[in-house]
Amino acid sequence: MSNQSILRITRELSEIQRGSDLSLAVACRDIDVRHVRALIIGPPDTPYEFGFFEFAVKFTREYPTKAPSVTAITTNSGRTRFNPNIYAGGRVCLSILGTWRGERGEEWSSAQGLESILISIQSLMSGNPYENEPGFEDAKSDYDKNNQQFYVDKIRHETLRISVIERLEDYLNIERGKVGGVTVYNAEEDYQSGATEAPFEPFKDLCKRRFLWYYASYMASIDAELEKHKDGSRFEKMPFEGPGNAMDGSFEYSSLKKRMEVIHDKLNQEAADWATEGLAAVRKESGIASNLQRQFEQIVENYKKNDAVALDLEMVEKNPFVWRLVLFGRPMTNLDGGIFNIVIRLSPKFPDILPRVTVEVPLFHHRVSPTGVLCYDTMKKDDMRSHIEAIIEAIEDESPAYDPRTLVNPEAAKLFWGTADDKKLYNRRLRRAVQDSIENC
Repeated sequence: MSNQSILRITRELSEIQRGSDLSLAVACRDIDVRHVRALIIGPPDTPYEFGFFEFAVKFTREYPTKAPSVTAITTNSGRTRFNPNIYAGGRVCLSILGTWRGERGEEWSSAQGLESILISIQSLMSGNPYENEPGFEDAKSDYDKNNQQFYVDKIRHETLRISVIERLEDYLNIERGKVGGVTVYNAEEDYQSGATEAPFEPFKDLCKRRFLWYYASYMASIDAELEKHKDGSRFEKMPFEGPGNAMDGSFEYSSLKKRMEVIHDKLNQEAADWATEGLAAVRKESGIASNLQRQFEQIVENYKKNDAVALDLEMVEKNPFVWRLVLFGRPMTNLDGGIFNIVIRLSPKFPDILPRVTVEVPLFHHRVSPTGVLCYDTMKKDDMRSHIEAIIEAIEDESPAYDPRTLVNPEAAKLFWGTADDKKLYNRRLRRAVQDSIENC
């Protein structure tokens, strides 16, 4: 592979990783940039909402003259077709990839790149994926309209079951079989590389963090669908689905809900265990313990000189892996007078595993989940000062740009981005939560 091609791929990977799009992630092994793994998070307000869909991208020596090949990995071991254009066997049909006939001008060109490919795939994950089937424009009968809704309903179920629940159960080593007395499916690995080395799982921590962000949205979706679909009712088969290339199964939302709860509890316990693991690292005088201790001291000194932000920062029980940030609401804002206790739990594997951040008295805020999980992001993953700054910004920003991937409290988000009256109600409830923070401090 030419150096020019390798440099092009490396630059594209870096641009995506540094970008602000929270719905795309890419990674590769250091020794081989030709084989890339990509994660697309399902778009909001679609049946793919906040699902984790993984793809394998292989670049040839001719790149960027020729498009890379793309294979879907999230397929339930080749048993589930998530879209008319994303096959159970992994084939992704797109004109940009040369795997589907398109209109003139839609074919691949060297001006395009990995990000444009991923955005094109993401565009297939629409509110009505049935429209991606050829001939859809002629589908006007009641039969076709019913099929569209049936298809949406089963994609939503399988997005939760396969792309979210089974992925997290694998990450957390949660044994399959019986959950709350309900038999659940025992899936194989989604992707078999044939290699003898350890599986390459670059998105494990990302998916864990995002699960905690979107847990309320997942559960709200399950509760809504439970009212529509009786447990055990079979999926409808679509006209374009055939043997070995379909989405077969039945609705089992009661089981999915129990499994979601188990995952949520296990993730919280995992983060809580970091305190004990961290103290062991301190006793061993590990490098990460010293690094976090040093970063903590530097951050404290920095904020002593910063009059613009009122906060206290302490290590809980002198443990450099558990920090408590007390943020005082700025005067003349909706947070005025608030005292917000924020716990930052760090893993001994930081920065490969990023902090878990919770607001102890849950704040009615579009960036704070009902269970207190704060949604924030920072480019400088290994710099705790950058994390602190991002945490403060997420809470204090009163005029954020609209990004549905950061809205982790569905009720608060609906009001914040609703009508003028909705926004007034949001502000009243936020002020009430601010008062609660004072009374509970």
